[in-house]
Amino acid sequence: MTDTIIETPTAEFHPLSSIAQPIFDAVRALNPNEPEFHQAVHEVLHSIGPVLDRHPEYVDAGVLERLVEPERQVIFRVPWVDDDGRLQVNRGYRVQYSSVLGPYKGGLRFHPSVNISIIKFLGFEQIFKNALTGQGIGGGKGGSNFDPHGRSDAEVMRFCQSFMNELYRHLGEHTDVPAGDIGVGGREIGYLFGQYRKITNRHESGMFTGKGIGWGGAQVRTEATGYGAVFFAQEMLAVHGESLEGKRVGISGSGNVAIYAIQKAAQLGATAVTASDSSGYVVDDAGIDVDLLRRIKEVERGRIVEYAKRRPGARFVEGGSVWEVPVDIAVPSATQNELDADGARALIANGVRAVSEGANMPSTPEAVALFQDAGVLFAPGKAANAGGVATSALEMSQNAARQRWGFDDSERRLRAIMSDIHHAAFEAAERYDVPGDYVAGANIAGFERVANAMLAQGVI
Repeated sequence: MTDTIIETPTAEFHPLSSIAQPIFDAVRALNPNEPEFHQAVHEVLHSIGPVLDRHPEYVDAGVLERLVEPERQVIFRVPWVDDDGRLQVNRGYRVQYSSVLGPYKGGLRFHPSVNISIIKFLGFEQIFKNALTGQGIGGGKGGSNFDPHGRSDAEVMRFCQSFMNELYRHLGEHTDVPAGDIGVGGREIGYLFGQYRKITNRHESGMFTGKGIGWGGAQVRTEATGYGAVFFAQEMLAVHGESLEGKRVGISGSGNVAIYAIQKAAQLGATAVTASDSSGYVVDDAGIDVDLLRRIKEVERGRIVEYAKRRPGARFVEGGSVWEVPVDIAVPSATQNELDADGARALIANGVRAVSEGANMPSTPEAVALFQDAGVLFAPGKAANAGGVATSALEMSQNAARQRWGFDDSERRLRAIMSDIHHAAFEAAERYDVPGDYVAGANIAGFERVANAMLAQGVI
C-alpha cells in the first residue's frame, strides 16, 4: 500500500439506540484519545441497532460489552541497531480481539503513524470482515511505529528479528496468524517468519500468511485484496443490470491493493485512470500501465511522479485530491479516512456510480452519508476488501493439507467468496429493512455470525 496517511477528523456521529449508546459512552471513557477506534465501533453499533431490537438475547448475554473489549492487548519494546551502529527503539503492538470463530487473523502494519487507536480500529474491523468470509478465522491486528522506508535490508531484518523475539510467544497456527499490511510486504514477512522458525524450532507454515510462493505462500494472495474490491464492485453493479465494461475507475494508492485493483479492472473491461502516493496523483486517460507502476513502486521504490515522466499522455498533480478526477467507479485503496466529504462531493458531482473500499475505513462518516444520500452504491472495506484475508485463510488451508493450488483455481475460489460476501451483506440489509445499504448489511451479517458463536460458547 502507499505510505499516505491521513489524519483522522473529528467525526459527527449518528445517534445510537438506547441500548448501544451506553456501550459507546463506555468505550470512549475507557479508551480516550482513540478517534479511529471510536469511529469503527460507532459504525458497527449504529448498524446493528435493529438486530438488538429483534434479538434481546444478545443484549442479555453482554455480547456488545465483550466484543468492544479485546481478548488480549500486547504492547512491547523493540530495540534494534541501525547500520551506523546506533541503538533505535520502537514500539510494537498486537491486539487479539476475538477468537470465537477461529484463530486471531490480521495483518501487521509498520508505519510511523501506528498507535494503539489505529491498531484497535483495524482489529475491531477485522472481527466482522473475517466473519463475512466464512473461513473460520477470528479478528486481530498488530504492528509498529517503525518506518521501513529508506532503511536497508539489513536494518529491516534486524528490526523484524527483534520484533519477533517478543511477539512469537503470542502466535501459532492455532492461536494467532499474522499477515502483511502497510509497510509489511514479502521482504518483511520473510524475515519475521524466519525468526519465528529459529526461535520455536518449528516450521509452522500456517502461522504466517502472505509468504513467498516458493516457501508456503499461496497463489493470488498478493493480488487478492485489489481483485476482491473490483469483484465486489462488479457484484453491486450486476444487481442493477450493469457491468464494469467501459467504466472509468479512479483508484487511490500505488501499493499492492491499488496495483491489482487496476489490473483486474482492466481485465474486466474498465479503464483505471488514476494512482497516487503522499506526494500527489497521476492521471492516465489511456489507462494506468500496471507494469510501469509496479516497476516504479515495487522495484525502484520511487515516487508516483516518475510514472508521469515515463508515460506519454499521463500527467502528475502535486498534492490535491485524486477524487477530483471524473470517474464512474471509485476504489479508495490507500488508508483510513483518505476520502472525506469534499472528495465525496466531487465524485458525486462528476457522476460516480459506485464506491468499493479497497483500504480499511478509507471514507469518513460524512463521506459515507453523502454517498448513500446520493444513491451511490457504496461497499465498506470490511466487505469489499475482505478478499485479502479470505485468501490468507485459503493459504492456511493449503499449508495444513500440504497442498498447492494453481492461480486460476485460487482466483476462482476468491471470486466465489466475494460473491458470497456480497450476497450475505445484501441479504442482511434486505432482512432488516435497509435495502441496498451495504454498510449496515455487512456489519449485521458479520455481527450475527460472531454473536451466535459467542452465545454457543458461553461467557469466556
